[in-house]
Amino acid sequence: MFHDPGLERTTDGKGLIRERNWYGPDGMENVRTVKTPKQSIPTFAETVELLMKPENHHVKFNVDVKIQNDPTRLFSLMNTIICTKEGWETILAPRILLGLWHPRFIAPAKAHLPYLRRSYIGGSPAIAKKYFWDSCDAFSIAFVALTTPDGEKFRRECKSAGKKILVWTVNKPEHMMEAVRWEVDAILTDVTKIWLDMRAELQSDYDKINSQYTRLFLWTSLQFYRPVLRWGQLAHQAYLESIGGPFDQHVQAALPTIKAEA
Repeated sequence: MFHDPGLERTTDGKGLIRERNWYGPDGMENVRTVKTPKQSIPTFAETVELLMKPENHHVKFNVDVKIQNDPTRLFSLMNTIICTKEGWETILAPRILLGLWHPRFIAPAKAHLPYLRRSYIGGSPAIAKKYFWDSCDAFSIAFVALTTPDGEKFRRECKSAGKKILVWTVNKPEHMMEAVRWEVDAILTDVTKIWLDMRAELQSDYDKINSQYTRLFLWTSLQFYRPVLRWGQLAHQAYLESIGGPFDQHVQAALPTIKAEA
């Protein structure tokens, strides 16, 4: 389980993950985090073991499936691990959300992991609507993309359709407050203590905390201006398509569903 395509930023390892072996003297099993306490890279199987512990049955698992993966191979392996757990259909599967960046992952997800809920991850409500709307239960959208009129419309459509909204990466208190006003279902942040403290304060006195944060940031930062946002969306789509192929190429009928076997 790893966020980046390469090892350098957060570990003492080097190279792209897809080019490295897991086992062996130079395998990624020996890689450790740069920050202390030093930690190994957890595997999906190890993470599932933690989720299955009775004290963790309340924990939900949002899987961010990176574009560099082979979806058929990855989802097949995930299915094998999930289905070995006793009671996985009721205890485990309902707590896993499969996050997808590129439409080429939709058909393999439906085929190999039909029992998991799916979410779109990205920064474009337009892409979410065009390619993912009918196949996803939730939408994990970049905060800035939801501040625009199109973002506001998308939020209304999700609420009307009963689809969940997750927003990322929300690290500033004024942005957190704005996301709360939107009534999103989950706020993803790097500064969990700040968010948890704010949430507790909101539960105690919502009006007081709400009044402390204005919406002025929408007009004082270039990232919230539509031309800048649109350029970023186009650049990111181009990046995803450079790895996974054109989005339109992968809009096709789902593959035959593979029945999960315990």
